[in-house]
Formats: sequence, C-alpha cells, structure tokens
Amino acid sequence: MTEETLPTATPEPEAPAAEATPAAAADAAPAADAAAPVELLPPPVNPSFKWYIIHAYSGFERKVKESLESRIQAYGLEKKIGRIMIPTEPVTELRNGKKYTIERVFLPGYVLVEMELDNELWHIIKNTPRVTGFLGTGETPVALTEAEVSSIIFRTDVTKDKPRLKVKFQRNENVRINEGPFANFNGLVDEVNEDRQTLKVMVTIFGRSTPVELEFSKVDKVEE
Repeated sequence: MTEETLPTATPEPEAPAAEATPAAAADAAPAADAAAPVELLPPPVNPSFKWYIIHAYSGFERKVKESLESRIQAYGLEKKIGRIMIPTEPVTELRNGKKYTIERVFLPGYVLVEMELDNELWHIIKNTPRVTGFLGTGETPVALTEAEVSSIIFRTDVTKDKPRLKVKFQRNENVRINEGPFANFNGLVDEVNEDRQTLKVMVTIFGRSTPVELEFSKVDKVEE
C-alpha cells in the first residue's frame, strides 16, 4: 500500500512560507516554521487514489483499520484501496523509573484511507464495524488536499522528555495550542490528566469539533 501526493494542493514555489506551514494553520503559524522543509507524501501507485477521513468510534481506530484490511482481502479491493493510516505520534512516558515510548493516537476517531472511492466502496466502508461515516456533508465524502494530509501525517512536533509543569488547567477552560499542526487554534479543555500532564482539548478541525490530546507544555491559557 502506498501514500499519495494529491495534485490539487501542490505548494507554489513563489510562496515558501506557506509551504512550510500546515494547511489548517497556514495563516497563523509562526514565522520560524517557514524555513522548515516541507514533507510531502510520495505519489500513489494508482493516480486515481485520493485521501478520505473515516469517522470511527474513539478508541477503536486500530480495530477499524484491521477490519478494513480484512475487507480489502475479502472483497478483492487491492486495486481500489491504498494505505490506511491512523494519525499517531511517539510519546515517551516515565513509569516506575523507566522510559517507555508508545504510539499515541492524537486525533481520536479519525482513520485516513487512500482510495478510489465509488458507490460500492462507499457502502462497504460505511458498513464496516465501528465506522460511523465519512468526513463530508451528508452522504458526500470530501477528499483531503495534499496540504491537509501532510499536516496530519507529518507532525512537526515530536514528544520529548520535559520537566513536569506546575501550571493547573480546569475543564471548560479556554486554551490556545502553541505547537504542531494545530498551532494558534483555540479550544476548550474537556479532560485534564495530571499524572500524564496531558489535556484533551476540543478543537474545530475540518468543520468538526474534535478531541485532541496535548501535553500541558503545548497549550497556553487564554486570558479572558
């Protein structure tokens, strides 16, 4: 299975600053990011492939991926479906004095699927267990642009060991994300995990309110 570069959002050479910022936050990304190289997906085996977001039950993203892979084999869809990806990031945790690196889902309920979508394939995916639908309006799925896919898959922030912060957050508190593809987005705190020093923040992404898990250090309090 392969990854795709969608032709509709190829960065323009005369605008290097826009190339270096994720699509979702291009207008507000820090100027320092402009010098960073742009990571783009390789072209697909099938030029008709496009990326779509599948909505799944939160916490069941990997199960949905496995179910879709099984259906590819069962229905002979190898030429219609490419890579299936779950947006994750490496996170280093300290447990009992030892460091462990795990892959954490940072967009719960989102599964990215590269495919040549048609009516038959729409029904096969829609009827997959724990799938609730596609990103889009009504029953019309919306394909992602190259910039949107890259901003999700190639996150600019990699979790590193940091001192525990003493800042306190509360539920329903307004915060602003200060790092990563959703930098400068505002959101409301939905959950606070003091032990892991993480927050679940509700952010509007692609027109949908989505929970995003973030470390304390990656958000700032918004002064009322």
